[in-house]
Amino acid sequence: MSDEMDEFLARPLLARLATADPQTLQPHVVPVWYGWDGQSLWISAFRSTRKVKELLKNPRVSIVIDVDGDVTGLRAVLMEGKAELVTGPQDLLEERTAWVYTRYLGPEGVLAADPQSWIKDPENLLIKLTPERTRTWK
Repeated sequence: MSDEMDEFLARPLLARLATADPQTLQPHVVPVWYGWDGQSLWISAFRSTRKVKELLKNPRVSIVIDVDGDVTGLRAVLMEGKAELVTGPQDLLEERTAWVYTRYLGPEGVLAADPQSWIKDPENLLIKLTPERTRTWK
């Protein structure tokens, strides 16, 4: 992965996560917050959501992170591969979830009641994608 891509993914942009229902093949695309550690993309999710239910049956995902407007450098990153559902240990879930939320809410905002309850919620898990394929464009 390139330094330029790492810098792009360090920005708190919205990602769009695509899953597919294995029965109907209907795609499902949702905006998500993420964290990029240089090798894997991490997304906080709740067990009861459609995306997680679909990932349990079909772990293949696509994720796009892009920007619009007059931008120099990278405009988009597309990642594809098999997502892993990380359900523990609890301290890893809380640490990684807090890291993702802090990227978007800041160090003060993540301390509010709502993000703290989400971080500790028993429904919380992490979607981890170590991409098999990555494409960038300017």
